[in-house]
Formats: sequence, C-alpha cells, structure tokens
Amino acid sequence: MSFSPIDTVFMQQALGLAQDALYLTSPNPRVGCVIANANGVVVGSGHTQRAGEAHAEVMALRDAKAKNNDVRGATAYVTLEPCSHQGRTGPCCDALIHAGLARVVVALEDPNPQVAGQGIARLRAACIQVEVGLQGAEAHELNIGFFKRMTQGMPWVRMKIAASLDGQTALENGASQWITSSPARDDGHAWRARACAVLTGIGTVLEDDPQLDVRAVPTPRQPTLVVMDSQLETPTTAKLFTPQRPVWIYCAVDNAERRQALETQGAQVVCLPNPSGKVDLAAMLKDLGAKHINEVHVEAGHKLNGSLLREGLVDELLTYLAPKLMGQGRGMTNLGPFTSLDAAQALSFHEVTQIGPDLRILARLAR
Repeated sequence: MSFSPIDTVFMQQALGLAQDALYLTSPNPRVGCVIANANGVVVGSGHTQRAGEAHAEVMALRDAKAKNNDVRGATAYVTLEPCSHQGRTGPCCDALIHAGLARVVVALEDPNPQVAGQGIARLRAACIQVEVGLQGAEAHELNIGFFKRMTQGMPWVRMKIAASLDGQTALENGASQWITSSPARDDGHAWRARACAVLTGIGTVLEDDPQLDVRAVPTPRQPTLVVMDSQLETPTTAKLFTPQRPVWIYCAVDNAERRQALETQGAQVVCLPNPSGKVDLAAMLKDLGAKHINEVHVEAGHKLNGSLLREGLVDELLTYLAPKLMGQGRGMTNLGPFTSLDAAQALSFHEVTQIGPDLRILARLAR
C-alpha cells in the first residue's frame, strides 16, 4: 500500500505524540493521534493518557472540539489500531465513526486479542476508508513490551549494565561509583522511567542498599520494584521501601515471619520455587505478564544477569561503556566458561549512541 508524503508527515507527528506518552500510559500502549482535514490542516491531536483515562483518538477529538474545528470528512493518523472493546474507556473506533471521519491511517494492528483487527473491521463496516502499515516499525518500537506481553504473555526484558571498556562493572572490592558519567546515569534513569518494573537481586539489595527509583528525570509514576530474594533476606529497613511505589518480592522459601515483616512494609511476596531451591525466573516473568507488566528493566549483579541470560529470558542489553580500563574486577555476567566460541551468546547491535563521554549500546539477543 502506498502512502503520500503528507501521510508520512502526519504519522510522524502522531509518533511524536506517542513518544510524549512514554512514561505515562502503562500498562496500556503509547499511542498518538493526529486529525487532519481535507486541506491538509491539523485540526486535533492527542496521545493516550493514564490507564483508565482517555485514549489518543478521544484526546484528538476533544482537542478539535476545544478549538471549534470540524472533523467531518477528515483523516485520523493513529499509531495503533483504534480499540473496539469496552474496557475502562469506550471503543475508540466508535468515537471516530460518530465524529464523521472519512479516513483512518493506522501504523499497526493491535495485538490485543480483544481488538486484533476488529477495530479496523468496524471502521470499514461504517464506510470509513482504513489503510494500515505506515511506519509500523517505529510504532512497534514504542510499544515493544506491550506487543510481547500480548503475543507471548511475558514482558520485554531489558538488562542495563554500566561497565568499563574492558567489561568490568566494579573493582574486585565492589567499588563501582561511578564508572560511567552523569549524563549516562541520567539516561539510565530515563530508561528506568519507561519501564513498568525495575528488577534486581537480593545480592544488590544487601551490598548496595539502592533505591532503584527514578530521580534524574521527571516522571508521573515510579515503576514497580521487583526483587529476586529466594530466602526472604530483604531488610525491612532497606531504602527500596519508599511511599507510593509497589515492591514485589519473589522468593523460593516462604518464611511466614519474614513474609509478614515485609508485607508490613508494603511488599507483596510471591513464592515461586524451582527444583533447585531458587526463584523460577520464567514463572516469575509469566506472573509479571499476568500482572500487566510490559517492560522489565533489570539492574542486578553478574549472578542474576547470568541466570536470566542462561535461561534465554533477556531480550535486550542496555549497556553503557565508559572510556576507561579497570583491569581485573567484576564482570557483566557469570556466563561460561565456554569451551567453544560456538557456545557464546550471539547479539545484534540495534543502536549505538554516544552519551556524554560514554557509549550506549542497545544489543538484542539473537533468537
């Protein structure tokens, strides 16, 4: 299907609006909508709000109404198929039909089984021209976790690592503050902010007592904190317990006294043991998917990093490399040792960007 240059311009604007919703909409997808009249003038625009509030199409229609702009016969550019089901809000396809639009350009079909083409079908049944596929790859990137959860029942797992150029995340004595620069650390907070949950291990909690919240960038909400803690060793005085942020602790041994103490601090404790007496990581991710977690941001030590990688549960590495050599220290993961290069984990570089003096490398696991 061919699209005009002006179609591309308006979809780019819609994608920009979806980007503005990056930290806001979870567990709903980030969606932008631009409505342009027959003269190629934008008459309304908007993006999806918090879960339970208006979707992008409704926000764009409201914007047009507030400006006294007529949308009849106009074209809506939407970065994801308008929903067709009654959830916490009404069907967006019906709102577009009732508003009298003539055409809807959609970047991607919604993978949600409650939609999955039904919104497009209803628009077409109302004699609205619908075209699908404009800048779908960009729309998919914005909602990569939502797509994975809807199709596989598990969140997108992004593992963040800060290291020296020779791959060390700390000195042998554990010192690691700060390997990377302030701009890189701020950028890492932005990636935390877009995630639904931040995942760490009990080793990091006991050694560093981190907060693992978003502080360096503005955000309307804090991601849930998930702790892998097989023996329920998390101190009740840990800094990770902060107001207004959910903390979920996954354990393998359910100690009633420790559970009660942690639940008193506001934690939710889930026991998911595997046969080795550790937390079943795959079952944990499935549970997070069932709890509507789209993206998991891992900030852990080399042991948990290695476990997640060995079990094939990581989708992407978010690696910050500082221009320094640290010599012998603590590595990124405890993978291996391998006896053959064929056993090495294959990656593909998705994006390489300089952040201050450091390099940010997004590398995806080969499947």
